[in-house]
Amino acid sequence: MVTSPALRDVHVPHAYPEQQVDLGEITMNYAEAGDPDRPAVLLIPEQTGSWWSYEEAMGLLAEHFHVYAVDLRGQGRSSWTPKRYSLDNFGNDLVRFIALVVKRPVVVAGNSSGGVLAAWLSAYSMPGQLRGVLCEDPPFFASELVPAHGHSVRQGAGPVFELFRTYLGDQWSVGDWEGFCRAAGASASPMARSFVADAIPQHLKEYDPEWARAFYEGTVGLNCPHERMLGRVNTPVLLTHHLRGTDLETGNLLGALSDEQAVRARRLMESAGVKVDYESVPDASHMMHQSDPARYAEIFTRWAATLAP
Repeated sequence: MVTSPALRDVHVPHAYPEQQVDLGEITMNYAEAGDPDRPAVLLIPEQTGSWWSYEEAMGLLAEHFHVYAVDLRGQGRSSWTPKRYSLDNFGNDLVRFIALVVKRPVVVAGNSSGGVLAAWLSAYSMPGQLRGVLCEDPPFFASELVPAHGHSVRQGAGPVFELFRTYLGDQWSVGDWEGFCRAAGASASPMARSFVADAIPQHLKEYDPEWARAFYEGTVGLNCPHERMLGRVNTPVLLTHHLRGTDLETGNLLGALSDEQAVRARRLMESAGVKVDYESVPDASHMMHQSDPARYAEIFTRWAATLAP
């Protein structure tokens, strides 16, 4: 079984050189941009994504920051770790990365499940590592199998994850892309239908589909309930909330999290005694940092200017 994407020969070159750091269990791949004398920023990609989803945004942010963008384990060129995908493992990888590579307080910004991990870092990283976190359209509660509030993962992205589990398989052990597209095209889920493509997209070639199974089956957050995590954040937070709604036919969630879930997440974080800013951008796509990098960079830079040095 191939557990390293480096052995699969699926990668393509990008605008920034890639580097690797040995974190112990894994080797983490990353890129950086900007002057090292500027404030440090760490970017965490979405599930199925790699650091290069931030490629255009990095160039804009580098005008003001020293930017690091990483591949999480199981994505991009970082190590694949069968049976070892969990929020706590992802988060502790990032704690080590900050300690060994960044080596100073950093502003963290993550999208989707990367936004959940930004909140994880605010709650559980080592003292003094973080200045603040931007959670870009994170599926708070909505990526849990049994959430404390609102829709579960199976009422949102779950149909896509189930198809990844079935037709792609852990470490691409099934690899039936045509079967996936047939099933996705017939799915009642608009999200699943959006993944239909003639060829496997580059970002999925670099992705271990065991991630999807871990979310669909609930093992990814088994020891990290969002309710508890959000109540422990200890840095300033910006929560951006993008396109959302409810599918009238199925009742399933459209978007990453509902208004109810966003309200509850804000209250929990504020109960921890930190400043929580909220930016509602319902016309933005889930991955605003990639689809509208100028808007993303403006929001990030404006908020980061409010943080203590």
